[in-house]
Amino acid sequence: MRKTLSVAALLVFAWAGQLSAADAPLVLDLWPGNVPGEDKVPGEVASIGDEKIEGEKGSRRISNVSRPTITVYRPAKDKQSDVAVIIAPGGGYNILAWDHEGEDVAAWLNSLGVTGVLLKYRVPKRDEHPKHPLQDAQRALGLVRSKAKEWDLDDKKIGLLGFSAGGHLTAVAATNYDQRAYDAIDAADKLSCRPDFAVMIYAGGIVSRGASELIPDVKVTKDSPPTFLVHCSDDRGSAEQSALMYLALKRAGVPAELHIYSTGGHGFGLRPNNGPVSDWPKRCEDWLRTQGVLQASASK
Repeated sequence: MRKTLSVAALLVFAWAGQLSAADAPLVLDLWPGNVPGEDKVPGEVASIGDEKIEGEKGSRRISNVSRPTITVYRPAKDKQSDVAVIIAPGGGYNILAWDHEGEDVAAWLNSLGVTGVLLKYRVPKRDEHPKHPLQDAQRALGLVRSKAKEWDLDDKKIGLLGFSAGGHLTAVAATNYDQRAYDAIDAADKLSCRPDFAVMIYAGGIVSRGASELIPDVKVTKDSPPTFLVHCSDDRGSAEQSALMYLALKRAGVPAELHIYSTGGHGFGLRPNNGPVSDWPKRCEDWLRTQGVLQASASK
């Protein structure tokens, strides 16, 4: 067990080392000018811009986001592929788990030659504006596509990866791309907001409590993107959510792969873990290669 943990830890450190060795990430405002529908931050914060970052490195969390951004992490130039993945951290739509579901994920993607685009979407979610996170995800997809030529990307290899609430956001964005949740404001909004593939890690809230079907906001069709799903049986949020998502995709004829591990709980992200769930990044890499998103591994 100790050996397994140390190997997992070494992988995390290696990914983080690649990230720190790369060029400084590019941070872009998601919206030009005023953010749609954003006139104040809810709760105790009275004015826009009073974002909070709490916790030590490795477990930092961000709250009170009213000015969304994307942070673009590029892999080493000699390793770069034409693939980009937009990362949506979890946090119950209250905060963003910035490290193990964000920056660490970008580092792992960079190790595969993939550009990681960390989405700082608006939290906490407002009852009066429930579509703000979806607006941010849709905007990010269009914005990254608009930068494809500049960043040496294939605009048909732009994926979306989310954890927990970010997994919910991924599910909704991946099945609601036919109509934007806001009025177009520039050329980026005229491009597709459909992710070319989706990765959902312990997605929450895609099945209502006590229900046996997906929520109405998750509208799986034959045109939904190929999807990779991970959950643990001992997750308090219920692995049945990912199972039902997988079944809906399969019935619609959409390529999908589901991994349900016996233990691992919820919120593990890329933190070292004692069990087989630690291997989910490798399984996801294999899936990306099988789907042709990444080049197939060279034969040994």
